[in-house]
Amino acid sequence: MEIRRLLSSLLIGAVASARSMTPMASLVAARLAGRSVPGSLALLDRPAFKVGALALGVGELFGDKMKTAPDRTVFLGLLARVMSAGIAGAALAPKGQVRTGAALAVVTAVPLAYLTLAARKRAMVRIGQTRSGLIEDLLIVAAGAAIVAAGTSRSRRGR
Repeated sequence: MEIRRLLSSLLIGAVASARSMTPMASLVAARLAGRSVPGSLALLDRPAFKVGALALGVGELFGDKMKTAPDRTVFLGLLARVMSAGIAGAALAPKGQVRTGAALAVVTAVPLAYLTLAARKRAMVRIGQTRSGLIEDLLIVAAGAAIVAAGTSRSRRGR
């Protein structure tokens, strides 16, 4: 197994560790921009999935700033990360390595969720919940966009 071919899957798992819905929203945005993923993922072309992924991605960015927002390491937070990382990791994996890409993304997302939470808590003490969240959002959304852009190609449909 050549790790470079699965690098996008691994890195999207890191994105999911901090923002569970960003991988899916990034993939949908790429599909809307006419990009195709190496792995086959029928979900990406379903209108309800597109709307849902984008809405959840945006909602998560707002919800994270609330004082009552749960830690990303609670059961449902980890479950969301596993699902999102798995789907995105599979979509970004080369053909024939979809399961490996999904597994690599998941095993990256879960332990990193604890590390990114610890880093965020340290930042919250220094600069507050909202500022630390906005900085984390900027970094994670930019990383998600860059990883998905690097892991996708221009679609040949309609050309």
